Amino acid sequence: MSGQLLNCDSSTRPVTWRDVAVEFAYFTGKEALACVFAGSFFLAVLLLPRDGFGGIPRYDLLLIFALTIQAVMVGTGWETRDELKAISLFHLLGIGLELFKTSKSIGSWSYPDFAYTKFWGVPLFAGFMYASVGSYIIQAWRLFDMKIIRHPPYWMAGTIALAMYLNFFTHHFIGDFRWYLAACALGLYARSTVTFRPCKLQLRMPLMVGFVLIGFFIWLAENFGTFFGLWAYPHQIGAWATVHVSKWSAWTLLVMMSFTIVANLKHLKATVHVQE
Repeated sequence: MSGQLLNCDSSTRPVTWRDVAVEFAYFTGKEALACVFAGSFFLAVLLLPRDGFGGIPRYDLLLIFALTIQAVMVGTGWETRDELKAISLFHLLGIGLELFKTSKSIGSWSYPDFAYTKFWGVPLFAGFMYASVGSYIIQAWRLFDMKIIRHPPYWMAGTIALAMYLNFFTHHFIGDFRWYLAACALGLYARSTVTFRPCKLQLRMPLMVGFVLIGFFIWLAENFGTFFGLWAYPHQIGAWATVHVSKWSAWTLLVMMSFTIVANLKHLKATVHVQE
């Protein structure tokens, strides 16, 4: 194979297939670590009975579990207090979206089970599903020593992210501008590249490709969530069916919005590496 391997002592040597296997193993391990919050949460979804346990409804148990995992991550230093603030913002943005989408006038999806911590049809654990996306991005950024090459101006990225979030609400009244916003984002991030280091080899890919890939895996996770009855879309009432593939694009936009929040946090803390 062609290419050079970056060693700890800054010396270089040709890349071998063994090096590739090592990098892949480290990549897999770090991805698993970055998914600690999301993975633990969905493991709880799989293991908890739909009727709850010990007289406590499943939705309430999921909220307790999510709060416990969050407290452990902060208490052990795995997550900083500043990162917790960003993740709390994801939670609030998610709850706001959930309240709107599950309202009787909109009815995009629903949470069928009872819970004590359920308000206006939305169980409070739902915000943590959005927070898990932010948690993954934050952890992956650190674990892979991510750097952004040619990041667009932060005010532009922030503006398009805000427009994406608002479109989740406004498309019910003034039309869906999802694809127009996606086209704007594609132009904005067309030259942006993310570099990451699983072990010693520094890899890179277009930043937009990363957004699309993460959106796809969230769409897969959403299919698992609806299969286990955590929530349901109108077409899934009575019998489960796959989540429409159009939700992949919606999740990709949400990932871009989440990335913008994290990037601005890193930028403000002067820890993000941006190469012009």
